[in-house]
Amino acid sequence: MPPLAGLFVLDFTTLLPGPMASLMLVEAGAEVLKIEPPAGDDMRRFPPFSGEESTAFAALNRGKRMQRLDLKTVGALAILRPHIERADILIEQFRPGVMARLGLGYESVKLINPRLIYCSITGYGQTGPRANEAGHDLNYIARSGLLSLSSGGAESPVVPPLLAADIGGGAMPAMINILLALRQRDTSGEGCHIDIAMADIAATFAWHSIVALQTGGAAPKDGADLFTGGSPRYRTYPTADGRLVAVGALEEKFWQVFCAAVDMPEALRDDRNDPVATMAFVTGSIGSGTAEHWRARFDPLDCCVCVVASLEEAMADPHFKARGLYRKTAHVPVASGLRGGEYLQ
Repeated sequence: MPPLAGLFVLDFTTLLPGPMASLMLVEAGAEVLKIEPPAGDDMRRFPPFSGEESTAFAALNRGKRMQRLDLKTVGALAILRPHIERADILIEQFRPGVMARLGLGYESVKLINPRLIYCSITGYGQTGPRANEAGHDLNYIARSGLLSLSSGGAESPVVPPLLAADIGGGAMPAMINILLALRQRDTSGEGCHIDIAMADIAATFAWHSIVALQTGGAAPKDGADLFTGGSPRYRTYPTADGRLVAVGALEEKFWQVFCAAVDMPEALRDDRNDPVATMAFVTGSIGSGTAEHWRARFDPLDCCVCVVASLEEAMADPHFKARGLYRKTAHVPVASGLRGGEYLQ
């Protein structure tokens, strides 16, 4: 039996963080009813599309029942009340105070269902000067200082390829804390209100730089921390044919194997002496060969070094194919569930 079978979730979230959290609950066996605004979740209008359907929306909302409802209309609360009464979990992603104005704030629904676990996901949390400030992932990692550690600088600014705040700071912590709250409810019999602030949690991704700042009194420069390219042992190096080799040889045993593979002189192997010189040698060495040359050299050595794969290469990788990592998104109907799939206006 799936571990969350029998649990019922009311999902008022849109876009990415909340829908990914409720998707994980669905995949663990929970029943999820997604309440969408009359025009539908904004993610329905995000590319790519399959016909008229957003496959981005489908990927995040498969397995959920969906119904559209204008929460501002008279009677909306009456429609939702029986679902609140039976719900185990409620997830919402509005700015602080919005659900309360709709009569759906935690204090209100707790009177209806004291066992309800109520999870709020916002950019900056339920309290504080920025609580009602709009934002997206890029803003949260920018505000938290995380982006400054590896932004590419003003000369060649880079937008990170991962939505660290939305997923790592929103969806994942929501799921974890919901599970913790379920465990707590098993013993107390009571629900609780979970306050997930994506910018707060994004800051934890900068843990090493924060420790360095608190220890040395100076913030690491952009791209200069141990995990942002400041060490010869942990960075990417361009090949002769314009590809990149990812070096993660932090431990001494891996570093020495790597040094031998690139024919590094003994004088440069202790990178504490002159890391700039060591880095320059590695740059020249890796730059002298093609990606395939280095793939053939490093793959048998197992020293935490590899060629950076394109997404197409990753999706064709026998390892990921064997694990079933990539598969086509299942179709999600526009509306289903309540009252035979009709829309509620």
